[in-house]
Amino acid sequence: MRIHQLHQQFCAKHERHERHGLHGGHHGHDHNEKGCMGGGKGRMRRERLFDANDIRLLILHFLSSNTAHGYELIKSIEAIAKGEYVPSPGIIYPNLSLLEEMGLITAVQSDSSKKAWMLTEEGHTSLAEQQDELSHVIARLESLGVLGDNRRIPEIQRAIHNFKIALNTKLGQTDLPKETLYSIIDTLDQAAKDIERS
Repeated sequence: MRIHQLHQQFCAKHERHERHGLHGGHHGHDHNEKGCMGGGKGRMRRERLFDANDIRLLILHFLSSNTAHGYELIKSIEAIAKGEYVPSPGIIYPNLSLLEEMGLITAVQSDSSKKAWMLTEEGHTSLAEQQDELSHVIARLESLGVLGDNRRIPEIQRAIHNFKIALNTKLGQTDLPKETLYSIIDTLDQAAKDIERS
């Protein structure tokens, strides 16, 4: 079964328990942070590059071959994106806990004091059913890495630097005529179109 379907079932069960008073307030707050409850501070922020389901898929993917700590999962995702995207511990660890409660991963003994994780049979099955989605997520990560490589080209860096200086210098002037501002806007819009079409 796909992760988002399992997640919906898990959250529905949690909400039933909440209605019947089977969980205390603190436990409910934990699940709110995992995206189960609608609205409020617990809602997953949509401005993130990857949503919670993407992150859970990546976690299952990396755990399918080896056990790993949360920090190792963060570094694995960062490596594919070549440093252009690094998920925070506040994204990884709540989703690890959620995946464990959903029965897709389990904690294992580790040589260090850190908690390590591995896939369960259900986790392998769920991951196998979502290979297309996983491929898209990994492709997006890899595209960020390519973006980072291109941004590091010296000529690109120089051009971006010169652009920022020119724009900031002009916009920093007091009493800038409206005609100049409109001209700057037109130039920026045209530059964006030219880049898109190149």
